[in-house]
Amino acid sequence: MDSEHAVVNGRNRSPRPPRSHREVADELRSRIRSGQLRAGQRMPTQAKLASEFGVERGAVRQALRILQSEHLLANVSKGSPATVADHPERALTGPQAQPQSTMVALAPRVTAAFEVPHVRIDALCLTAVSLTLAMGEPLREIHAGRMDPATVDVRVMLPSRDIDLAFPASVDGLADDRPRLRWLAQRNAQVRVLRHNLLALRATHGIDVRVRFRALPFTPPVKLYLLNEAEALFAYYTLARRGEEIDHEYLEMYDAEGTQSMLFPFSQGVGPRDTTFVEQSHLWFDALWETISSELLITN
Repeated sequence: MDSEHAVVNGRNRSPRPPRSHREVADELRSRIRSGQLRAGQRMPTQAKLASEFGVERGAVRQALRILQSEHLLANVSKGSPATVADHPERALTGPQAQPQSTMVALAPRVTAAFEVPHVRIDALCLTAVSLTLAMGEPLREIHAGRMDPATVDVRVMLPSRDIDLAFPASVDGLADDRPRLRWLAQRNAQVRVLRHNLLALRATHGIDVRVRFRALPFTPPVKLYLLNEAEALFAYYTLARRGEEIDHEYLEMYDAEGTQSMLFPFSQGVGPRDTTFVEQSHLWFDALWETISSELLITN
């Protein structure tokens, strides 16, 4: 008997709703994590996976891209089958993932985010130094012809130039404006570089690029990167006392080294905890963007 027309308790049994691409990704991720799919092993073809899960090939492609963005798969394309990454246990995502410093972790995650046709990156941070550095690799891949996104949408929130920063700040508490001016020059420089490098993709590669900046009325104690609405990378700014020469004068101040902040990864679809964190992070970011943030000015 056709299962779609089987009768249970006198009623027609409803067919199982089609699986979502995230459910497909969850199942494949589980097979990789368990060792059922081993490092270096070729995945089944997209046609076979679509048949197994009862979904369209587009859903399979979306699932494979999620796993590629998590560094669990390599060589995801419309051609030959993808392969399981050489070291899937080292992937940055999932409950078992080990946090890594921003300098180590952010660049590969941003690069993976550029594998999809429509790239969206949101960031909330102090200066955008880490983000600017992380953008270098995907930009090189695009210029080399190995990546070709159709659209790139980047939104960045940074502290306003008009607030009294909590840090960096002079240790002695005196009205010394040099730490703020040094921070402002650095913030403005990163904004200019990011904007120029991303918008240049329009002329060089015909990519539809949007890059926007907003100013926050507070000093963020944390940094947050949201990648393609599927991944959130979160870190604390940890303050330390350190000295630096500014304008030929040694100054003791409280500051945070953002490139060394440990990034904690969360991925949509990995589990309830991760999924909720990613969703709530987007809601938080959007609320700040649409309410208390303002136009970011890059003049001193």
